[in-house]
Amino acid sequence: GAGVYDGSEITEAVSTLVHLSSSGAAVDIFAPDKYQMHVVNHTSGEEMDEKRNVLVETARIARGAVSPLATLDASSYDALVVPGGFGAAKNLSTFATEGPEMSVDEDLAKALDAFKSSSKPIGLCCIAPTIAAKQFGKSDNVKLTVGMSSGDEAVWPYSGAAEACEAMGATHTDVDIDGVVVDIENKIVTSPAYMKNAAPHE
Repeated sequence: GAGVYDGSEITEAVSTLVHLSSSGAAVDIFAPDKYQMHVVNHTSGEEMDEKRNVLVETARIARGAVSPLATLDASSYDALVVPGGFGAAKNLSTFATEGPEMSVDEDLAKALDAFKSSSKPIGLCCIAPTIAAKQFGKSDNVKLTVGMSSGDEAVWPYSGAAEACEAMGATHTDVDIDGVVVDIENKIVTSPAYMKNAAPHE
């Protein structure tokens, strides 16, 4: 989707695209072809009485070039990157409503398994690492980060996600916004991004 409260965090998604492109990578974008959990008015934070399709909304970020997640073939790609935003916790999973008891979108779960079984890197930022915790925590003891597990709530408003990751079997490491956790064995790379209330350039 397109928007932090019900879809992708746009700064994270676009920054990822810019950095991959500037590094010479060819990037394709995928999204589930289904309705968002809900639609949020981003000026008020209030839920709106309408429905929006995740794939259609993602096309706004992708400049129209987006494919259904169900068609993602891991054998055609070198890596998978999942940006954050509440869409990762509402549309790609049910973390926002179910916490550690969450489920992962079926098509994303298949893609994650395919990339991991092929020993291809998976990158996730912001709240998205909770998905890796659910998918690989208990089976592979994945090491990851969602930022800080404690601290000033005004700075780290979602610090409880770290405890949830641990509850799902992952090993969480506290890092600041410029930190990265690289799980070499599982080839999973995670970063806090907007889990911290910080400036866009950070």
